[in-house]
Amino acid sequence: MRSPHHGRGHPTAPEQPHAGLGTGRPADSGGHGQHADADTHGQAMPHEHAHSAVDEDHQVHTHGEHAGHSTAMFKNKFWLSLVLSFPVVFFSPMVGHLLGYRLPEFPGSSWIPPVLGTVIFVYGGMPFLKGGLTELRSRQPGMMLLIAMAITVAFVASWVTTLGLGGFDLDFWWELALLVVIMLLGHWMEMRALGAASSALDALAELLPDEAEKVVDGDTVTVPVSGLAVGDVALVRSGARVPADGTITGGAAEFDESMITGESQAVPRGPGDTVVAGTVATDNTVRVRVEAVGADTALAGIQRMVAAAQESSSRAQALADRAAAWLFWFALTAGVLTAVAWTLLGSPDDAVIRAVTVLVIACPHALGLAIPLVIAISTERAARSGVLIKNRMALERMRTIDVVLFDKTGTLTEGAHAVTGTAPVPGVSEGELLAWAAAAESDSEHPVARAIVTAAGAHPEASRLGLRGTGFTAATGRGVTAVVEGTEVVVGGPNMLRERGLSTPAAIDATTLEWVERGAGVLHVLREGQVIGALALEDRVRPESRAAVAALQERGVKVALITGDARQVAEAVGADLGIDEVFAEVLPQDKDSKVTELQSRGMTVAMVGDGVNDAPALARAEVGIAIGAGTDVAMESAGVVLAGNDPRAVLSMIDLSRASYRKMVQNLVWATGYNVVAVPLAAGALAPIGIVLSPAVGAVLMSVSTIVVALNAQLLRRLDLDPARLAAVSSEGHRSTRRPAAVPAP
Repeated sequence: MRSPHHGRGHPTAPEQPHAGLGTGRPADSGGHGQHADADTHGQAMPHEHAHSAVDEDHQVHTHGEHAGHSTAMFKNKFWLSLVLSFPVVFFSPMVGHLLGYRLPEFPGSSWIPPVLGTVIFVYGGMPFLKGGLTELRSRQPGMMLLIAMAITVAFVASWVTTLGLGGFDLDFWWELALLVVIMLLGHWMEMRALGAASSALDALAELLPDEAEKVVDGDTVTVPVSGLAVGDVALVRSGARVPADGTITGGAAEFDESMITGESQAVPRGPGDTVVAGTVATDNTVRVRVEAVGADTALAGIQRMVAAAQESSSRAQALADRAAAWLFWFALTAGVLTAVAWTLLGSPDDAVIRAVTVLVIACPHALGLAIPLVIAISTERAARSGVLIKNRMALERMRTIDVVLFDKTGTLTEGAHAVTGTAPVPGVSEGELLAWAAAAESDSEHPVARAIVTAAGAHPEASRLGLRGTGFTAATGRGVTAVVEGTEVVVGGPNMLRERGLSTPAAIDATTLEWVERGAGVLHVLREGQVIGALALEDRVRPESRAAVAALQERGVKVALITGDARQVAEAVGADLGIDEVFAEVLPQDKDSKVTELQSRGMTVAMVGDGVNDAPALARAEVGIAIGAGTDVAMESAGVVLAGNDPRAVLSMIDLSRASYRKMVQNLVWATGYNVVAVPLAAGALAPIGIVLSPAVGAVLMSVSTIVVALNAQLLRRLDLDPARLAAVSSEGHRSTRRPAAVPAP
């Protein structure tokens, strides 16, 4: 049976009926809370949407050069363009001359390159042409504009040659085909590797039901959620989602608020309590008076914050785009200067030929593969270490992080109650205390009860006694009662003691006071009306957290903690882990502002969280890292998703970012270095001494550059990203890097 929550002692909210460790309001996000649609028992729910990080047919980037382009589109265009490119290259006179074979001749054979080349230009090159136009309009030249310029110049010059206009020999059909194919391959590889999913805003919208049951004159009428107005009363059945923000007017139920807080534990709500749209009534039916609809709801507010945060973080330009912008201006300037110089020298034909050659070879194939290859290999290595990279900028930015802001529950802590202390009165052993408490709690499914039963099962004496209770009853906010070995046993918090006119025995008072001061929940165990001891229950710190914090600090990265928990709870965890700064009692809507506060100090922030209320902060931070066991919205808002709850995985991301950035720079040096040498030669800078770069030689150099960057990217496969190894810090290292928890910033 499901038991009501125990009354647990809490230093800041002793009257709260929640399991004793919370304050009755959404605390911090974390834990194992998942956004899962419960059985609605007939209640209309949102349409199901399948989201998969590897479903490449539906992935799209919401920002940057790939905006509006799906992975499947690039894949399809690549394969068809590749097939068409074979005859274009084979029937190219320049390629035939370069490789020393005679082109087959038959009626229409000379039209194969221009016809198929035109198809490749229009079909395969369209994403680059559209992207280039967008970059041109926004006056932010990047990769798309550089590619668009090269293929457009090659297309026009090739048709001029094909039609015999001006007597120019500028047959670039084969170069056009290969450039489009390789660029399509690079973009497909990058998008497939990043595995971008649907936007966080869409995921937020899906948290609301499509319809609601409105109470009218005692009857219920099914209406669209948009049909609700402030003051209406809605019936929320067991398993259904709350359609709008409101106040409970009738009934009581435990609500799954994990979609907001990330907390896996249901929270009891009764008459007068507020509930948030999208949360789920798990066990009973309640009536809710609507207080806010549409843009006034909490979810709508979170949507606005996420949108604002995404907009602010989407303006950064990736390394490859910065290099492409530089190459664009370099090539354009070189092309214009070449045309002017040769014209002034009295060679207008050479002016056209040299200028066209410069503009065509200005976009090296290696540039299209330099970054995508590194990203593809990096994301593969990361995935093997339990890290899913969704955003290219996250991969680049992680190396510059100054501070990692961890959500507490379920990230640095285990996100579940555990018995962390026992205080039996004289004459009662620790095993007996646990055995009696576990016997009373054995029929309860409450998380605190499970923690007590688990602790008793792990204790040799308690498990040997094997006590079992009968006649289990529970009172919300008070405790549980059962008959064990013919004796009444009660387990409860301070409310239960006050009702019975009891107080904590002097023998254990100092111990329980210490527990309360550090924020632990306290339960007292009564046998035959007498207190026989007390238990401390806390959210236990993960063993991996200490290693993660110490290793981050060794790398020069500060560590901060953010939570909605009481200050003494947060500071106790912070002091235990040696965290640099603690933000406690932070309301869900204020987490975003804490990220902004750190950024205002000049820090680059990585945020680690898992609740819907973390979504704006995840989007606002330079790098958002979501816990894989968290909510869909958090994962959609983040650029990185950790498959598990191990905080040491952040180390893998930092080391990978640093290594991959080095490879990106090395590859760009090779790719752009080709241009630095080839463009002046193609422009005829050394023509006076008889050295001129022909298009054929330029193509060979371009191929060599591409091979070099491909081989260089493969070296990333040697990188070891095992989080346990990266966090393997000696005990001496732990002590030397341990810093006291800083007082939270005012």
